[in-house]
Amino acid sequence: MTAQIIGCAIEVHRALGPGLLESAYEQCMAHELSLRGLRFGVQVPIPVLYKGLALACAYKADLVIEGDVVVELKSVDSITALHQAQLLTYLKLTGARVGLLVNFNVRRLVDGLTRFRRLAGEAAPGSEAAGR
Repeated sequence: MTAQIIGCAIEVHRALGPGLLESAYEQCMAHELSLRGLRFGVQVPIPVLYKGLALACAYKADLVIEGDVVVELKSVDSITALHQAQLLTYLKLTGARVGLLVNFNVRRLVDGLTRFRRLAGEAAPGSEAAGR
């Protein structure tokens, strides 16, 4: 599935190039995903649970595709450790297995793609394994 998602990102980048706002890329990605028949959500709220308390932090993933891939879109000069930590945290909080960090502000999109996988033993908060 990540190959299809990356294909969508390549198509958007090929058409628009670098230099636009993240929101423009997000709308175009949503259109490409729908053209390919993938189920997805845009600006999907991510719950933060702490010892039974649901925090109203208003974290949102840019895209969650087929319920299992979190995609964070950026349009920045360079990806930082903070961007990577954000996506890894979203994977942990959602329980999604795979994440893609896509920076559209690059000359060649391949230079702006990073794929992450949640560790097999890492449970999502609130799951039975998380409390052990």
